[in-house]
Amino acid sequence: MVKETKYYDLLEVSPDASEQELKKAYRKKALRLHPDKGGDPELFKEVTHAYEVLSDPQKRSVYDARGEAGLSDAGGMGGMDPQDLFSQLFGGGGFFGGGGGGRSPGPRKTKDLVHRIHVTLEDLYKGKTTKLALTRNVICPKCSGKGGKEGAVRPCTSCSGRGIKITLRQMGPMIQQLQQPCDDCNGLGEMINPKDRCKQCNGKKVIPEKKMLEVHIDKGMRGGQTITFRGESDQAPGVTPGDVIIVIEEKPHDRFKRQENDLFYEQEVDLLTALGGGQFAIRHLDDRVLIVNIPPGEVLKDDDLKVIRGQGMPSQRHHEPGDLFVRISVKFPDHIDPELIPLLEKVLPPRQPVEKFPPNLLLEEVTMDEVDQRQRERASGEDAMDEDEDQPRVQCANQ
Repeated sequence: MVKETKYYDLLEVSPDASEQELKKAYRKKALRLHPDKGGDPELFKEVTHAYEVLSDPQKRSVYDARGEAGLSDAGGMGGMDPQDLFSQLFGGGGFFGGGGGGRSPGPRKTKDLVHRIHVTLEDLYKGKTTKLALTRNVICPKCSGKGGKEGAVRPCTSCSGRGIKITLRQMGPMIQQLQQPCDDCNGLGEMINPKDRCKQCNGKKVIPEKKMLEVHIDKGMRGGQTITFRGESDQAPGVTPGDVIIVIEEKPHDRFKRQENDLFYEQEVDLLTALGGGQFAIRHLDDRVLIVNIPPGEVLKDDDLKVIRGQGMPSQRHHEPGDLFVRISVKFPDHIDPELIPLLEKVLPPRQPVEKFPPNLLLEEVTMDEVDQRQRERASGEDAMDEDEDQPRVQCANQ
């Protein structure tokens, strides 16, 4: 036997109802009594409180044995907001009956501010400190974030101070719960008479402030990395400020390409340097110029890949340098004086002899000419494709 049946009567169930029967009964009554569906707000609160007690085994045991007075003695009368329990059971913003977590308790931290800064490869090689100006909201110093005079702020009557309104929409057999900011208080949950508003922030509780941040770009940083300034985002009353996050964007370089801590460079050398040695210069990412020596006797081939150790990018943590890879391209002369060819024959390996052919084949000597643009397109297949597109297709008639 139970001492009281009031809570069971509110849910229209028997005192021996199971947990599943309690939940089913509450769903049915809560949907009918919800204020956004035109129901009785007070009765909705009573039904919700009854379900909160009976769905908790410990509270239900106390209620069955001693009634509401027992709950009061045990300090159990204070429950959660009816809307929160309603959202927990039905799932905030979802379809009723789908379960799911409850309504978000609200932000404990303001939104992070993300800024992207574009830096050169030189900046990432040497390191750099730059300044970033931003505008953020800070707590109004005149009203200390209250928005008006002491006692001028009152809860919004339209949304009961929640800042949101919940509406129900029937979609076939399903009912959807929609949450949207309250129009009357702009989602703040509070109202302030215009005459009582703070003159400095006009009741907004925050004012804009310009902030200058010094951004230190360390040697060896890469594109995509971030620098975080904790708590430098917008301020709001009762909320922890978010962070300002700086995202590094690496600009493409006209001479170097980067891969991790290595650099890649393309160098053109003339044929004489490639064959007989010499020097070429590489202007580095700092104030240095690397003079590269090619010793006589070393032959550079076209598309050779060489490495200069320790001249790549510094690592970020210990600033240990990577390597500099140099891709060689050999520039051949357009013309050689025929009278100087004997000199080349003295220093270069001998020519490869022409292949011997059977005497029954007819030998014919020809010369090669330069290829014009039209011929180059034909050789690459582009011209042939264009001609095919212009030609009509002909189909053979069946006999």
